Amino acid sequence: MTAALNLKDVHLTLSSRAGEIKILRGVNVAADAGQAIGIVGPSGSGKTSLLMIIAGLEAVTSGAISVNGVDLNGKSEAALAKFRRENIGIIFQSFHLIPTMTALENVAVPLEFKGSKDAMDHAREGLKRVGLGHRLDHYPGQLSGGEQQRVAIARAVTSGAKILLADEPTGNLDQENGSTIIDLLFELKEREQATLLLVTHDRALAERCNRILEVRDGLVSDGHK
Repeated sequence: MTAALNLKDVHLTLSSRAGEIKILRGVNVAADAGQAIGIVGPSGSGKTSLLMIIAGLEAVTSGAISVNGVDLNGKSEAALAKFRRENIGIIFQSFHLIPTMTALENVAVPLEFKGSKDAMDHAREGLKRVGLGHRLDHYPGQLSGGEQQRVAIARAVTSGAKILLADEPTGNLDQENGSTIIDLLFELKEREQATLLLVTHDRALAERCNRILEVRDGLVSDGHK
């Protein structure tokens, strides 16, 4: 089975006015493709930073990191952007949709960056799969929070990403909408045979994953299910 993640002795140290801050301190994680991995831990423990380095949005200070068979160490910004387009789908707590674009355009943009000739058709199909076939021409401001998160999921999955990174994807939703979004996320993850890394404060939600990683004080350990 293909390895989705391989992090060896990864450190992340960032500079601040108060001096250097050690965010991750010797992280070792190996995971096979297709797993759903719940990431839990207290606020400020390094959960989001872990996603950032996996996405190639933050360079590790030291250690080795390989994602979906791609070695991220020392890659240029252009190479990392290409890596994200081809491998990564990110779903944030705050949706991050472009307000001046319709739902259809928001989903089509990453496909167009990848050079897809049928970007609009694929985006339309992706929105239908998340139950928004009737909201294609609506702008984010015309959609509910749950609908906006559905657009974000469609954008992440329709791009063909094999690594899905979800950072508290239900944090801005009520319980009912949150449950619906999580069910949809797991359903699409299975359909696409993607690897899902899900940051959550909800232990019950993490229990739905194949595996739990606990982040505490910049260290990562396998959590108990």
